[in-house]
Amino acid sequence: MKSAFKKLSVNKHNIDAGLMFAVTLCAAISTLLIYSISESGLSANEGVGSSYWKTQLFSMIIGIGAAIIISLIDYRKLVKLWFIFAPAALFLVALTFTSLGYQRAGADDQAWLQIGPLNFQPSEVLKIAFILTFGYHLSRDEENMNKPLHMLLLLIHGAVPIAIVGKQGDYGTAIVFAAIFGFMICSAKISWKYLIAAPFVIAAAVAGMWFFALNEFHKKRILILFNPGTDADIEYQQNLGLAALKSGGVFGKGLMKNADEYVYVPEIHNDFIFTYAGQVFGFVGSIGLLIILAYICLKIFADSHITRDRLGRFICMGAFGLMLSHCILNIGMVLKVAPVIGIPLPFLSAGGTAMVSMYAIIGLVLSTYSHRAVNYNVFYDDNEE
Repeated sequence: MKSAFKKLSVNKHNIDAGLMFAVTLCAAISTLLIYSISESGLSANEGVGSSYWKTQLFSMIIGIGAAIIISLIDYRKLVKLWFIFAPAALFLVALTFTSLGYQRAGADDQAWLQIGPLNFQPSEVLKIAFILTFGYHLSRDEENMNKPLHMLLLLIHGAVPIAIVGKQGDYGTAIVFAAIFGFMICSAKISWKYLIAAPFVIAAAVAGMWFFALNEFHKKRILILFNPGTDADIEYQQNLGLAALKSGGVFGKGLMKNADEYVYVPEIHNDFIFTYAGQVFGFVGSIGLLIILAYICLKIFADSHITRDRLGRFICMGAFGLMLSHCILNIGMVLKVAPVIGIPLPFLSAGGTAMVSMYAIIGLVLSTYSHRAVNYNVFYDDNEE
Protein backbone atom coordinates (compact mmCIF):
# COMPACT_ATOMS: atom_id res chain seq x y z
CA MET A 1 0.00 0.00 0.00
CA LYS A 2 2.76 2.42 0.97
CA SER A 3 4.70 1.76 -2.24
CA ALA A 4 1.59 2.60 -4.23
CA PHE A 5 1.15 5.90 -2.39
CA LYS A 6 4.81 6.80 -3.03
CA LYS A 7 3.98 7.14 -6.69
CA LEU A 8 1.74 10.07 -5.74
CA SER A 9 4.59 12.04 -4.20
CA VAL A 10 6.15 14.96 -6.04
CA ASN A 11 9.89 15.59 -6.03
CA LYS A 12 10.50 18.67 -8.14
CA HIS A 13 14.18 19.03 -8.93
CA ASN A 14 15.38 22.50 -8.13
CA ILE A 15 18.80 24.02 -8.44
CA ASP A 16 20.64 26.79 -6.65
CA ALA A 17 20.36 29.17 -9.60
CA GLY A 18 22.27 31.96 -7.87
CA LEU A 19 25.32 29.79 -7.26
CA MET A 20 25.24 28.30 -10.75
CA PHE A 21 24.94 31.73 -12.34
CA ALA A 22 27.85 33.14 -10.32
CA VAL A 23 30.30 30.35 -11.20
CA THR A 24 29.28 30.42 -14.87
CA LEU A 25 29.69 34.20 -14.97
CA CYS A 26 33.26 33.77 -13.68
CA ALA A 27 33.93 31.03 -16.25
CA ALA A 28 32.60 33.22 -19.07
CA ILE A 29 34.76 36.15 -17.92
CA SER A 30 37.73 33.78 -17.79
CA THR A 31 37.18 32.70 -21.40
CA LEU A 32 36.92 36.34 -22.46
CA LEU A 33 40.13 37.29 -20.63
CA ILE A 34 42.09 34.36 -22.08
CA TYR A 35 40.76 35.17 -25.55
CA SER A 36 41.98 38.75 -25.11
CA ILE A 37 45.41 37.54 -23.93
CA SER A 38 45.79 35.21 -26.91
CA GLU A 39 44.62 37.84 -29.42
CA SER A 40 46.92 40.52 -28.01
CA GLY A 41 49.91 38.18 -28.11
CA LEU A 42 50.72 39.14 -24.51
CA SER A 43 51.80 35.61 -23.58
CA ALA A 44 53.04 34.49 -26.99
CA ASN A 45 56.35 33.45 -25.43
CA GLU A 46 54.41 31.02 -23.22
CA GLY A 47 52.57 29.59 -26.22
CA VAL A 48 49.16 31.00 -25.22
CA GLY A 49 47.31 30.88 -28.51
CA SER A 50 43.71 30.42 -29.59
CA SER A 51 43.68 26.83 -28.33
CA TYR A 52 43.71 28.13 -24.74
CA TRP A 53 40.47 30.08 -24.87
CA LYS A 54 38.83 27.32 -26.92
CA THR A 55 39.86 24.79 -24.27
CA GLN A 56 38.49 27.09 -21.57
CA LEU A 57 35.17 27.49 -23.39
CA PHE A 58 34.87 23.76 -24.05
CA SER A 59 35.74 22.98 -20.41
CA MET A 60 33.09 25.45 -19.22
CA ILE A 61 30.43 23.73 -21.35
CA ILE A 62 31.52 20.27 -20.14
CA GLY A 63 31.63 21.60 -16.56
CA ILE A 64 28.10 22.99 -16.71
CA GLY A 65 26.84 19.65 -17.97
CA ALA A 66 28.76 17.77 -15.29
CA ALA A 67 27.42 20.04 -12.52
CA ILE A 68 23.83 19.58 -13.68
CA ILE A 69 24.18 15.80 -14.01
CA ILE A 70 25.77 15.49 -10.56
CA SER A 71 23.05 17.69 -9.07
CA LEU A 72 20.48 15.16 -10.30
CA ILE A 73 22.21 12.32 -8.43
CA ASP A 74 21.41 11.90 -4.74
CA TYR A 75 24.69 12.59 -2.93
CA ARG A 76 23.77 9.95 -0.33
CA LYS A 77 23.89 7.29 -3.04
CA LEU A 78 26.96 8.78 -4.68
CA VAL A 79 29.16 8.50 -1.58
CA LYS A 80 28.40 4.80 -1.30
CA LEU A 81 30.41 4.29 -4.47
CA TRP A 82 33.56 5.36 -2.62
CA PHE A 83 35.17 1.96 -3.23
CA ILE A 84 35.19 2.81 -6.97
CA PHE A 85 36.15 6.48 -7.24
CA ALA A 86 38.56 6.69 -4.26
CA PRO A 87 40.96 3.94 -5.50
CA ALA A 88 40.63 5.32 -9.06
CA ALA A 89 41.64 8.83 -7.91
CA LEU A 90 44.58 7.49 -5.89
CA PHE A 91 45.69 5.36 -8.84
CA LEU A 92 45.71 8.36 -11.17
CA VAL A 93 47.77 10.38 -8.69
CA ALA A 94 50.16 7.46 -8.26
CA LEU A 95 50.76 7.48 -12.01
CA THR A 96 52.38 10.92 -11.70
CA PHE A 97 55.32 9.19 -10.01
CA THR A 98 55.85 7.05 -13.12
CA SER A 99 57.09 7.96 -16.59
CA LEU A 100 53.58 9.17 -17.41
CA GLY A 101 53.93 12.03 -14.93
CA TYR A 102 55.62 15.25 -15.90
CA GLN A 103 56.43 18.72 -14.63
CA ARG A 104 54.56 21.44 -16.48
CA ALA A 105 56.64 24.36 -17.75
CA GLY A 106 56.85 27.07 -15.10
CA ALA A 107 55.78 24.72 -12.28
CA ASP A 108 57.81 23.37 -9.37
CA ASP A 109 56.02 20.05 -9.05
CA GLN A 110 55.60 16.83 -11.01
CA ALA A 111 51.84 16.75 -10.62
CA TRP A 112 50.61 16.37 -14.19
CA LEU A 113 49.71 13.27 -16.14
CA GLN A 114 50.07 12.82 -19.88
CA ILE A 115 48.15 10.01 -21.53
CA GLY A 116 48.29 10.40 -25.30
CA PRO A 117 47.04 13.88 -26.24
CA LEU A 118 45.33 14.30 -22.84
CA ASN A 119 47.09 16.34 -20.15
CA PHE A 120 45.48 16.76 -16.74
CA GLN A 121 46.21 17.11 -13.04
CA PRO A 122 44.97 14.05 -11.08
CA SER A 123 44.99 15.92 -7.77
CA GLU A 124 41.89 17.78 -9.00
CA VAL A 125 40.07 14.43 -9.18
CA LEU A 126 41.47 13.53 -5.75
CA LYS A 127 39.91 16.68 -4.26
CA ILE A 128 36.45 15.53 -5.30
CA ALA A 129 37.07 12.00 -4.03
CA PHE A 130 38.39 13.29 -0.71
CA ILE A 131 35.41 15.57 -0.06
CA LEU A 132 33.04 12.65 -0.69
CA THR A 133 34.95 9.97 1.22
CA PHE A 134 35.83 12.15 4.20
CA GLY A 135 32.26 13.47 4.38
CA TYR A 136 31.01 9.90 4.39
CA HIS A 137 33.57 8.93 7.04
CA LEU A 138 32.50 11.80 9.28
CA SER A 139 28.79 11.14 8.83
CA ARG A 140 29.24 7.47 9.76
CA ASP A 141 31.51 8.08 12.75
CA GLU A 142 30.56 11.52 14.09
CA GLU A 143 29.17 10.24 17.39
CA ASN A 144 32.42 8.39 18.13
CA MET A 145 34.89 10.77 16.51
CA ASN A 146 36.24 12.14 19.79
CA LYS A 147 37.44 8.71 20.92
CA PRO A 148 41.23 8.54 20.37
CA LEU A 149 41.24 5.62 17.95
CA HIS A 150 38.42 7.06 15.85
CA MET A 151 40.10 10.49 15.76
CA LEU A 152 43.35 8.83 14.72
CA LEU A 153 41.62 7.16 11.77
CA LEU A 154 40.11 10.50 10.73
CA LEU A 155 43.54 12.14 10.93
CA ILE A 156 45.07 9.37 8.81
CA HIS A 157 42.25 9.80 6.27
CA GLY A 158 43.08 13.51 6.05
CA ALA A 159 46.84 13.01 6.02
CA VAL A 160 46.89 10.62 3.03
CA PRO A 161 46.08 13.15 0.26
CA ILE A 162 48.16 15.85 1.95
CA ALA A 163 51.19 13.56 2.06
CA ILE A 164 50.74 12.36 -1.53
CA VAL A 165 50.50 15.79 -3.16
CA GLY A 166 53.25 17.05 -0.84
CA LYS A 167 55.45 14.25 -2.16
CA GLN A 168 54.72 15.52 -5.67
CA GLY A 169 56.10 18.89 -4.58
CA ASP A 170 52.68 20.52 -4.94
CA TYR A 171 52.65 22.30 -1.57
CA GLY A 172 49.89 24.69 -2.58
CA THR A 173 47.47 21.84 -3.21
CA ALA A 174 48.61 20.20 0.04
CA ILE A 175 47.52 23.37 1.87
CA VAL A 176 44.16 23.23 0.08
CA PHE A 177 43.64 19.62 1.22
CA ALA A 178 44.51 20.69 4.77
CA ALA A 179 41.93 23.49 4.55
CA ILE A 180 39.26 21.08 3.28
CA PHE A 181 40.05 18.69 6.12
CA GLY A 182 40.00 21.49 8.71
CA PHE A 183 36.66 22.98 7.68
CA MET A 184 35.00 19.59 7.41
CA ILE A 185 36.17 18.22 10.75
CA CYS A 186 35.44 21.49 12.57
CA SER A 187 31.87 21.39 11.25
CA ALA A 188 31.42 18.01 12.97
CA LYS A 189 30.96 17.38 16.69
CA ILE A 190 34.63 17.70 17.51
CA SER A 191 35.62 18.10 21.16
CA TRP A 192 37.05 21.43 22.31
CA LYS A 193 40.08 19.51 23.61
CA TYR A 194 41.13 18.71 20.06
CA LEU A 195 40.53 22.30 18.99
CA ILE A 196 42.87 23.52 21.74
CA ALA A 197 45.51 21.01 20.69
CA ALA A 198 45.15 21.84 16.97
CA PRO A 199 47.38 24.98 16.92
CA PHE A 200 50.25 23.05 18.53
CA VAL A 201 49.86 20.18 16.05
CA ILE A 202 49.77 22.63 13.14
CA ALA A 203 52.86 24.42 14.44
CA ALA A 204 54.72 21.11 14.70
CA ALA A 205 53.64 20.15 11.17
CA VAL A 206 54.78 23.52 9.77
CA ALA A 207 58.13 23.16 11.54
CA GLY A 208 58.53 19.66 10.13
CA MET A 209 57.77 20.93 6.63
CA TRP A 210 60.23 23.79 7.02
CA PHE A 211 63.17 21.65 8.16
CA PHE A 212 62.55 18.42 6.26
CA ALA A 213 60.41 19.09 3.15
CA LEU A 214 60.91 22.59 1.74
CA ASN A 215 63.96 23.32 -0.36
CA GLU A 216 65.89 26.59 -0.19
CA PHE A 217 63.99 28.15 -3.08
CA HIS A 218 60.61 27.54 -1.39
CA LYS A 219 61.95 28.95 1.87
CA LYS A 220 63.13 32.10 0.08
CA ARG A 221 59.66 32.59 -1.38
CA ILE A 222 58.25 32.65 2.15
CA LEU A 223 61.02 34.71 3.77
CA ILE A 224 60.81 37.39 1.08
CA LEU A 225 57.35 38.31 2.37
CA PHE A 226 58.97 39.49 5.59
CA ASN A 227 61.93 41.15 3.85
CA PRO A 228 60.54 42.78 0.69
CA GLY A 229 63.04 44.37 -1.66
CA THR A 230 65.93 42.07 -0.74
CA ASP A 231 65.83 39.60 -3.66
CA ALA A 232 64.78 40.95 -7.05
CA ASP A 233 64.81 37.49 -8.67
CA ILE A 234 62.45 35.91 -6.14
CA GLU A 235 60.16 38.96 -6.12
CA TYR A 236 60.18 39.42 -9.89
CA GLN A 237 56.81 37.84 -10.70
CA GLN A 238 54.94 39.35 -7.75
CA ASN A 239 56.41 42.81 -8.37
CA LEU A 240 55.24 42.64 -11.97
CA GLY A 241 51.84 41.51 -10.75
CA LEU A 242 51.49 44.51 -8.46
CA ALA A 243 52.64 46.83 -11.25
CA ALA A 244 50.07 45.27 -13.57
CA LEU A 245 47.25 45.79 -11.09
CA LYS A 246 48.27 49.39 -10.53
CA SER A 247 48.45 50.10 -14.26
CA GLY A 248 44.75 49.32 -14.66
CA GLY A 249 43.75 52.46 -12.78
CA VAL A 250 40.16 52.91 -11.68
CA PHE A 251 38.27 51.62 -14.71
CA GLY A 252 40.92 49.65 -16.62
CA LYS A 253 42.40 49.71 -20.09
CA GLY A 254 39.82 47.48 -21.74
CA LEU A 255 40.10 44.27 -23.75
CA MET A 256 41.85 43.44 -27.02
CA LYS A 257 44.61 46.04 -26.79
CA ASN A 258 48.06 45.59 -28.25
CA ALA A 259 50.42 43.58 -26.07
CA ASP A 260 52.66 46.60 -25.45
CA GLU A 261 49.77 48.39 -23.70
CA TYR A 262 49.66 45.76 -20.95
CA VAL A 263 52.17 44.80 -18.29
CA TYR A 264 53.37 41.26 -18.94
CA VAL A 265 53.43 38.90 -15.96
CA PRO A 266 54.62 35.26 -16.21
CA GLU A 267 51.63 32.85 -16.00
CA ILE A 268 49.28 35.80 -16.58
CA HIS A 269 46.73 33.46 -18.17
CA ASN A 270 46.89 31.00 -15.28
CA ASP A 271 47.82 31.63 -11.65
CA PHE A 272 48.21 35.38 -12.23
CA ILE A 273 44.99 35.88 -14.23
CA PHE A 274 43.81 38.37 -11.62
CA THR A 275 46.61 40.76 -12.64
CA TYR A 276 45.28 40.82 -16.20
CA ALA A 277 41.72 41.30 -14.96
CA GLY A 278 43.01 44.28 -12.97
CA GLN A 279 44.56 45.79 -16.08
CA VAL A 280 41.47 45.21 -18.22
CA PHE A 281 38.73 46.10 -15.72
CA GLY A 282 40.61 48.36 -13.33
CA PHE A 283 40.08 48.69 -9.60
CA VAL A 284 36.29 48.75 -9.94
CA GLY A 285 36.21 45.57 -12.03
CA SER A 286 38.68 43.82 -9.72
CA ILE A 287 36.47 44.55 -6.72
CA GLY A 288 33.50 43.25 -8.74
CA LEU A 289 35.29 39.95 -9.35
CA LEU A 290 36.17 39.66 -5.68
CA ILE A 291 32.51 40.24 -4.78
CA ILE A 292 31.43 37.43 -7.14
CA LEU A 293 34.03 35.05 -5.66
CA ALA A 294 32.97 36.03 -2.13
CA TYR A 295 29.34 35.39 -3.08
CA ILE A 296 30.24 31.89 -4.35
CA CYS A 297 32.04 31.03 -1.12
CA LEU A 298 29.31 32.47 1.14
CA LYS A 299 26.54 30.82 -0.89
CA ILE A 300 28.17 27.41 -0.46
CA PHE A 301 28.53 28.10 3.27
CA ALA A 302 24.85 29.12 3.46
CA ASP A 303 23.78 26.00 1.59
CA SER A 304 25.62 23.89 4.17
CA HIS A 305 23.07 25.04 6.76
CA ILE A 306 19.99 23.91 4.82
CA THR A 307 21.08 20.40 3.86
CA ARG A 308 18.93 17.40 4.59
CA ASP A 309 21.50 15.69 6.81
CA ARG A 310 24.99 15.89 8.26
CA LEU A 311 26.56 14.26 5.20
CA GLY A 312 25.25 17.06 3.00
CA ARG A 313 26.61 19.62 5.45
CA PHE A 314 30.07 18.02 5.44
CA ILE A 315 30.18 17.96 1.63
CA CYS A 316 29.26 21.65 1.46
CA MET A 317 31.83 22.58 4.09
CA GLY A 318 34.49 20.68 2.15
CA ALA A 319 33.58 22.61 -0.99
CA PHE A 320 33.60 25.85 1.02
CA GLY A 321 37.07 25.11 2.40
CA LEU A 322 38.35 24.35 -1.09
CA MET A 323 36.95 27.50 -2.74
CA LEU A 324 37.93 29.80 0.12
CA SER A 325 41.50 28.49 0.35
CA HIS A 326 41.98 28.76 -3.41
CA CYS A 327 40.75 32.36 -3.44
CA ILE A 328 42.78 33.46 -0.41
CA LEU A 329 46.00 31.78 -1.56
CA ASN A 330 45.75 33.01 -5.14
CA ILE A 331 44.77 36.62 -4.38
CA GLY A 332 47.29 36.70 -1.52
CA MET A 333 49.97 35.50 -3.92
CA VAL A 334 49.12 38.26 -6.41
CA LEU A 335 49.03 40.94 -3.70
CA LYS A 336 52.37 39.73 -2.30
CA VAL A 337 51.01 38.74 1.10
CA ALA A 338 51.35 35.00 0.38
CA PRO A 339 54.17 33.08 -1.33
CA VAL A 340 53.97 32.00 -4.98
CA ILE A 341 52.75 28.41 -4.71
CA GLY A 342 50.91 27.81 -7.96
CA ILE A 343 47.26 27.88 -6.91
CA PRO A 344 44.71 28.77 -9.63
CA LEU A 345 41.85 31.21 -9.08
CA PRO A 346 38.58 29.22 -9.20
CA PHE A 347 36.70 29.47 -12.52
CA LEU A 348 39.07 32.19 -13.75
CA SER A 349 42.55 30.71 -14.24
CA ALA A 350 43.21 28.85 -17.49
CA GLY A 351 43.04 25.08 -17.21
CA GLY A 352 40.53 22.53 -18.40
CA THR A 353 41.05 20.06 -15.55
CA ALA A 354 40.61 22.74 -12.90
CA MET A 355 37.51 24.15 -14.60
CA VAL A 356 35.70 20.82 -14.91
CA SER A 357 36.68 19.67 -11.41
CA MET A 358 35.48 22.93 -9.86
CA TYR A 359 32.15 22.56 -11.65
CA ALA A 360 31.94 18.95 -10.41
CA ILE A 361 32.40 20.17 -6.84
CA ILE A 362 29.70 22.78 -7.39
CA GLY A 363 27.57 19.90 -8.68
CA LEU A 364 27.98 18.16 -5.33
CA VAL A 365 26.78 21.31 -3.54
CA LEU A 366 23.85 21.55 -5.95
CA SER A 367 23.02 17.90 -5.20
CA THR A 368 22.77 18.63 -1.47
CA TYR A 369 20.61 21.66 -2.31
CA SER A 370 18.24 19.91 -4.71
CA HIS A 371 17.84 16.85 -2.46
CA ARG A 372 17.42 18.82 0.76
CA ALA A 373 13.61 18.79 0.69
CA VAL A 374 11.42 15.92 1.88
CA ASN A 375 8.76 14.58 -0.46
CA TYR A 376 5.60 15.67 1.25
CA ASN A 377 2.23 13.97 0.93
CA VAL A 378 -0.63 13.14 3.24
CA PHE A 379 -0.29 9.37 3.17
CA TYR A 380 3.12 8.61 4.64
CA ASP A 381 6.28 10.03 6.14
CA ASP A 382 9.00 10.17 3.46
CA ASN A 383 11.67 9.83 6.18
CA GLU A 384 10.46 6.30 6.87
CA GLU A 385 12.55 3.57 5.34
